[in-house]
Amino acid sequence: MNKANASKLVLAMVLLAGAGFMSFRFFRQDDGIAENTFFYDLSERKLFAAPREALPPIRGLNDAEEDAVRAVVIAPNGNPKDTDARKIAYLEKYAPEFKRQLEQVRNGQADPLPRGARNSHRFVKRVEDTEWRALDSAEGQMILTEWNVAGSDGKYPVVCVP
Repeated sequence: MNKANASKLVLAMVLLAGAGFMSFRFFRQDDGIAENTFFYDLSERKLFAAPREALPPIRGLNDAEEDAVRAVVIAPNGNPKDTDARKIAYLEKYAPEFKRQLEQVRNGQADPLPRGARNSHRFVKRVEDTEWRALDSAEGQMILTEWNVAGSDGKYPVVCVP
């Protein structure tokens, strides 16, 4: 093989390797949408992953009781891969009538509620709280936003997915 053909072969191999690498990165690329989210079993006091489309409360870990609610889990240090630093910012559940109405909307049997009317049927609380607060209340809005402040290092918390 002469020097020109050898150079062409090396160039072709490098280009092929580059194309393979780019294809690998493309197909491995995350679209940013998680299929699962965190839920918290109130009786077991444990986090677990469930489909993000699930309407809280859902069936928990230990029995058929619907005692698991959506949990917004954050990494206060800004690093979602640091599982030891994660904590629950707040919990969320829906009123039974709102949950039924959302299921009917999904099945094409009802129209969605107007956006402003939804928040009175959604409830939030901190893990340590005893009472749930409507999302459209001042207390509910405070729970929803109080965790999103920069730490002493200037980093903001990041919401985590399972």
